[in-house]
Amino acid sequence: MTRKKIKIGVLFGGKSAEHDVSLQSARNVINALDKKKYQVVLVKINRNGKFKFDSIKNFDVVFPVMHGPFGEDGSMQGLLKLAGVPFVGPSVLGSAVGMDKDVMKRLFRDAGIPIGRFIVIKDNEKINFNKVKKELGLPVFVKPVNMGSSVGINKVRNEKEFKKAVKEAFKFDTKVIIEEFISGREIECSVLGNKKPTASIPGEIIANQEFYSYDAKYIDEGSVAVIPAKIDKKTTKKIQELAIRVFKVLNCEGMGRVDFFLKKNGRVVVNEINTIPGFTKISMYPKLWEASGMPFSKLLDKLIELAIERFKKEQKLKTTVN
Repeated sequence: MTRKKIKIGVLFGGKSAEHDVSLQSARNVINALDKKKYQVVLVKINRNGKFKFDSIKNFDVVFPVMHGPFGEDGSMQGLLKLAGVPFVGPSVLGSAVGMDKDVMKRLFRDAGIPIGRFIVIKDNEKINFNKVKKELGLPVFVKPVNMGSSVGINKVRNEKEFKKAVKEAFKFDTKVIIEEFISGREIECSVLGNKKPTASIPGEIIANQEFYSYDAKYIDEGSVAVIPAKIDKKTTKKIQELAIRVFKVLNCEGMGRVDFFLKKNGRVVVNEINTIPGFTKISMYPKLWEASGMPFSKLLDKLIELAIERFKKEQKLKTTVN
């Protein structure tokens, strides 16, 4: 008897500034999915956010490969949840707090997770450069709060650069985060699972530019990935444990890539989590799992399995008081 194929809807594109990266990631995912197991249906969302909603309800599971706002921030997850469709990656809450660097860092701070100092300003507020300089030192990084992949980020050394950076960041969001500069190696660790997540071996990003910018990640290949990272066993274990803790604190499920700074004194500082990490040919999330013994196609199988597992558990929950 022939086993029925699982119908997978791969969602990609969208309104985010990371639309083009999503196309790269989706292409890689689609090519790697085992066509003997899955019937793969492409659902492209254009730059205006338009797509056919009717088709969503016909899938066994949906794989959102959408980076940034309107795909990774809980909005698409909420739509899929309302439609009653299993989907890969964190649910609404984990996605939303993982995207909002302000809320994310406050949750980290509350949980005692080591982070850098930061200041958040809203679009109706003014911030004094001297106050920033006094509280955070120089240089600082200025970022839109709800944006990923280094979009709208600038490294700032003086007041002129600061004003320009804040203005640019506000083009992408109504909240801007100003973070202290942390001198350290950039380490990344992939997390996989639902209630009992596991962590991959860590890898290191060595940027050829001043910081790991959007271009360095996706366009000019201005970075080198060292996998596994050249760190001792004790530090490796510390990073893996922290990655899992971050994942749990933010109520994440399925997948996440946690980014760290490793200082010269051995202190590990959490930067952020990416709840729909890249799946391009140079993306760290799948590369770290491959180096940990899980090939790309098997990783996709596991992510789909986790999505269906979570959905089945949620279906057992009561929705009425009778």
